[in-house]
Amino acid sequence: MPLNLISDAWIPVSCTHGRRIIRPDQIAEPDVLFPDWPRADLNIACLELLIGLVHLADPVEEVEDWADRKPDPDRLRAALAPLAPAFDLGGDGPRFLQDRERFETANAKVDVNSPDMLFIDSAGGNTTRNNADLMVRRGRYPRLDPALAAMALYTLQSQAPAGGAGNRTSMRGGGPMITLVEPPEPGLWPLVWANVPLGRPQGPDALPWMQGTPRPDPVYPPEDGNLAEAFFGMPRRLRLIFDGDQVTGVLQKPWGANYAGWEHPLTPHYRVKDGAELLPQHPRAGAFGYRNWLGINAASTSDLRRQAAALTGYADRAYSTDGASVIVAGWAMDNMKPRDFTLSRQPLIPKGEALTRIQRMIAAAEICAPALRNALKPLVGEGTALEALREEFFLRTQGPFERLAGETGQDDTMARWLAGMHKTALALFDDAAMPGLAGMPIKDVETILRERNLLIAMFRGQGKIGARLYGELGLEAKARAA
Repeated sequence: MPLNLISDAWIPVSCTHGRRIIRPDQIAEPDVLFPDWPRADLNIACLELLIGLVHLADPVEEVEDWADRKPDPDRLRAALAPLAPAFDLGGDGPRFLQDRERFETANAKVDVNSPDMLFIDSAGGNTTRNNADLMVRRGRYPRLDPALAAMALYTLQSQAPAGGAGNRTSMRGGGPMITLVEPPEPGLWPLVWANVPLGRPQGPDALPWMQGTPRPDPVYPPEDGNLAEAFFGMPRRLRLIFDGDQVTGVLQKPWGANYAGWEHPLTPHYRVKDGAELLPQHPRAGAFGYRNWLGINAASTSDLRRQAAALTGYADRAYSTDGASVIVAGWAMDNMKPRDFTLSRQPLIPKGEALTRIQRMIAAAEICAPALRNALKPLVGEGTALEALREEFFLRTQGPFERLAGETGQDDTMARWLAGMHKTALALFDDAAMPGLAGMPIKDVETILRERNLLIAMFRGQGKIGARLYGELGLEAKARAA
């Protein structure tokens, strides 16, 4: 019998007393803590899958449900049962997230891919043919057990990067940023339930692989607000090949669903300019620090950036956000190439005095970092080294930012933040400039000293940039003379 993702136990989870394999309905049991797949991207995708299943089967129908609904495994199992016909991974009928067409009997020849292709950080076909897989690897997963194949398939469909001609990206583009509210209550159920959107129960017919594929026209959000396809989209046309109980290959054809106009509830979005289309946010490579907070775990001062609906909804309805955090995750992509997987926990910043203080502090840092970059440009030149120094400014000020952002009732917080940034910027400038200063031509020395003095002047509030910096921090003229 093929694995059924509703009625069979297939999800590894960590529990209060070890590890076990559960069915989806068992996430409501009190000892279940978190998915326990061997890869971080699979764990995050598993959370999305579980949120999507609850949204399909037994969603939040009234705002009060978030507070009133208690974890009930029996209720969840009964609600999920009607979805079982749509969640077979193999077999002759409809298959979970797979095309209805039997590719292997189609007239057009379809190449058999290794199951390795289901993982975003695996080498693509062109990379393998050119023997160019230096940073991404081929052939790591020649065979997959059905549970791992199912989770990898879901991860690919929900986060798919560009995959060559006709092989579409996910609804949110390749490697979307995923942000999940993590409430203070321990356990997998509170985490899943806090992120389930409002909706009405949907049957198997709401799922795209039950409707027939392919769909040649753009797929827009339905007028009834049904978000089933936000969690179970099919940008890729795929069929798994089984050898006994193992997945040994994947067939792929081009031109899966082309999604347009969707706003995913677990992803922050942005606009390039007022009135422009909302676009899904994507992670940057490297550490996720305070410079990334606005529009992600803290509201932005600009209408061009919008937090994920799951976060704003939780903040609006919660009596208190104390102890709540945000899981930030996603692949940082360079076109089709994965660069880095972000996985970070950040505080959820509610509206109020703390948010205003944080917004001002970040805005001030976003003035200082480019000023440091410009001051160093005559010495370092354009390129990676200059950008690395700019990033170092944010890394070195991360700790001071966190300490000062959490303060309450302190009148000199902004002045101390300015002083800390000043000290950090000047140290970075001197580390880059001073060791070779004695051997430089006098003209270059004069240029460096001039840039250093301009940088100091900005931190004293002089010039247009200095005035803007002090304005963001709310510092008065008397502070500039200090």
